[in-house]
Amino acid sequence: MNATRPVDEWYMAEALRLAELGRGRTSPNPMVGAVIVSTAGAIVGAGCHERAGLPHAEVVALDAAGGLARGATLYCTLEPCCHTGRTGPCVERIVAAGIQRVAIGVEDPNPLVNGGGIRFLREHGVEVVINVRRRESTRLNEAFFTYVKRRRPFVTVKIATSLDGKIAARPGEGTRLTSDLATQHVHRARAEVDAIGVGSQTLLVDDPLLTARHVSRTRPLVRVIFDRRLRTPPVARIFSTLGAGPIIIVTDECHMAARAHRADALARAGAELLAVGGDLAEAVRRLAERSITTLLLEGGRVLHEAALRARVVDRVHLYIAPAVLGPPAVPWVGDPRWSVASLQDLRVDVYGPDVFIEGYVHRID
Repeated sequence: MNATRPVDEWYMAEALRLAELGRGRTSPNPMVGAVIVSTAGAIVGAGCHERAGLPHAEVVALDAAGGLARGATLYCTLEPCCHTGRTGPCVERIVAAGIQRVAIGVEDPNPLVNGGGIRFLREHGVEVVINVRRRESTRLNEAFFTYVKRRRPFVTVKIATSLDGKIAARPGEGTRLTSDLATQHVHRARAEVDAIGVGSQTLLVDDPLLTARHVSRTRPLVRVIFDRRLRTPPVARIFSTLGAGPIIIVTDECHMAARAHRADALARAGAELLAVGGDLAEAVRRLAERSITTLLLEGGRVLHEAALRARVVDRVHLYIAPAVLGPPAVPWVGDPRWSVASLQDLRVDVYGPDVFIEGYVHRID
């Protein structure tokens, strides 16, 4: 393996910044940024993967650099591809352009690549260094890595609680806890994911639209209702938003057969019914088959508990409002595995009067 240089991390940081420009638009592809630096240390080309189906970041950067790419170093947040998909292999373009050295953030776990891009480059005389800002490059594409390695979406659980850890004033009663600023942050999170999921109780109590509002979103947003007993009413407000994206109702095979009339009514309302024989882990794997790489579980408590039991939660978004609801109120999940103290890579922010905490259930290697 060739050695890194002192400037490698600086240029890779710029590639990571560019990659972020594709957030929320590249799924099911990864976000990738690329920077081409001449022997004199000047950036002569740069780009990102803007959207699935458009040119990869390396190709954008090479096109921008033109003849100045010869003899230069390419910084890429993810291993360049060596297979033909919607676009051709990036490694062939890199070699043809005369790139002398390639610095890579992290290897691509896709079985169609998985080190093959690195081998191709080295076999064609290109110096390759890897693991430049590996942790940041891996975290950038945590959803893609989860989707490829675990064959399921990257799952974020979103919770809003009072200071005393309650999620509603009374059972069956919708309770707004957080401020408008926190709500805006929730909608920005919705704009970045492939799908939002709620349980049937949340749908019955809150009758939500589950759309990403007042934010830019170019792709349809899949709304998933986990409703084993088919309690979702066909007149729910969510069915007035079919233009925003598909609605999938996840149920089980027994209730699907026993309540065929309810299933038919929901199908007529515009829902796709997905009968799953197993637990929530099986359900999210079935969603991955629809190229859903990110899933935001917004509620409620029963769904969150099921996700915890199924061990499918990757990240927690916790909003804490400055209110106390008291003993009669409904507590959130009390499992210590989801306590703030047990989470990793914590990030804390403030939105108006509310505190936002982001943490990971497990590390992303």
